Amino acid sequence: MFKSLLLATALCLAAPAVAQVAPFPTSFKTQDIAANGTTIHVRVGGHGPAVLLLHGYGETGDMWSPLAAALATDHTVIVPDLRGMGLSSHPAGGFDKMTQGRDMQAVLAALGVQKFDLVTHDIGNMVGFALATQQPDRVGRFVLIDAPVPGVGPWEEVLKNPLLWHFRFGGPDMERLVAGRERIYLDRFWNEFSAHPDRFDELSRQHYAALYARPGGMHSGFAQFAAFDQDAVDNRAWLATGKKLNMPVLALGGEKSFGPMMAVVMRAAATNVTEGVVPDSGHWAMEENPTATIALVKNFLGAGQ
Repeated sequence: MFKSLLLATALCLAAPAVAQVAPFPTSFKTQDIAANGTTIHVRVGGHGPAVLLLHGYGETGDMWSPLAAALATDHTVIVPDLRGMGLSSHPAGGFDKMTQGRDMQAVLAALGVQKFDLVTHDIGNMVGFALATQQPDRVGRFVLIDAPVPGVGPWEEVLKNPLLWHFRFGGPDMERLVAGRERIYLDRFWNEFSAHPDRFDELSRQHYAALYARPGGMHSGFAQFAAFDQDAVDNRAWLATGKKLNMPVLALGGEKSFGPMMAVVMRAAATNVTEGVVPDSGHWAMEENPTATIALVKNFLGAGQ
């Protein structure tokens, strides 16, 4: 409640009050952690082995609340907002995913976490991949949901998809175009990448649109995409060393989105990949079929193993 009041105050009259998505359990605590030259807003709750949940574009860490509640009975669940997104700060740079991997290292260090599992979606996949390449011995299991990783596997073919024009959309003129129209821009993602747009409900859309309308929100979002070229260079350099991730990986694609292609992507960079498909879902697996997504993730992670 206190966080919501602060956010509403910050938005003032520039945007409507933030609608509520499913809340985290009341046992979860929030804190802002100084990390790698930025400030990361983090939710922490539960008990047991640690699991780090990383969100993607068009959402914030709030997307994970149902999964966080399900995991908290036997895991310590850590849910940050990525650099420049949600309630984290908006630095001038550092949106390449290797830098954001170091952001997560700093968050985990501040929380005293050594070993952890990873569950990621969309741009969170890219940050999680960077983190896993930086400190592979610390990652127990890694779940990636429905988004490619720059420079890995069929990346160049993925870029040819006309639906992904937003990868090259950014800069001052684009920011002017979407200023005050953030909801119109974001609806395009929620609608076109869904099998069932109605399952990304109106309150969630209001909630995230208001967060992205905060000062610096769209600029930081565009910067996430603008960094993809550097991310591809960094990932290809790592692959060129002959290394691969050795931890168990679950590559989940939405049935109406990436589907089995997620496993194709990850087999180019990991030795122990399990293929999974979220049925009756497009890209937004946690909104379109949360029951199946949570079951797949929980079964793979196990009961606090």
